[in-house]
Amino acid sequence: MAAKAGWDGIGLIHSDIYATADKIGFPEMRRILEANGMKHVEFEFLVDWYQTGERRRTSDSMRYYYLKAAEELRAGIVKVGPGIGEETANIPLMVDEFGKLADDAQKRGTQVMLEIMPFSNVRTIETGKAIVEGANRKNAGLLLDIWHLSRGNVDFKEIATIKPEFIKGIELDDADRYAIEPLWMDTSHKRRLPGEGVLDVQGFIKAVQATGFDGPWGVEILSEVERKLPLEEMATRAYNATIRQFEN
Repeated sequence: MAAKAGWDGIGLIHSDIYATADKIGFPEMRRILEANGMKHVEFEFLVDWYQTGERRRTSDSMRYYYLKAAEELRAGIVKVGPGIGEETANIPLMVDEFGKLADDAQKRGTQVMLEIMPFSNVRTIETGKAIVEGANRKNAGLLLDIWHLSRGNVDFKEIATIKPEFIKGIELDDADRYAIEPLWMDTSHKRRLPGEGVLDVQGFIKAVQATGFDGPWGVEILSEVERKLPLEEMATRAYNATIRQFEN
């Protein structure tokens, strides 16, 4: 249905990857993706990759499965989360651990991208740049989601300060003028299709294009409204709304 609507990429979460793999196996999953023209495959969402103790053990287990699946399905990139709910980033630690994560990903033929989020310890482009530039791996960089940047009051002009090679992913969506609290509820349930909210989607697109970014444009619509629709309608609505943002 995604391919029929016009999409040529898909993002998968851990539980979906392995529930499907348990049923049909990775080779059949890859065949289905390739048969439907899914050229861009990404996974999400690895957290606690720089932590210690039980949190790190859980993260390392997830890390192994994500990277194994990436190799099996030829996924191009894995989305990496910052410290959600944490105030301060330990930059030297995160630089070191992000570099190690990137090296592990490289061995499996994939990349990693760190997402900037307003309710985390990586809430600014400055902090994100410090981590990815410090790690300085060709297969590691930042994910820029218009929702997170806008809700975090990040000026799109700052995107120009990111070296193009460190922009690994983009996500488009939209939002209402006022967020509900807590903010993670807003991001999980209240997103809008591009052009149906108040965010400057076209301004964001132009700021990204000005960097020379030539990767795929992702769309992430976490919406209590959209998720109730039939899958085909959901995919078509999101695709058409997004494409319109590139027409002006």
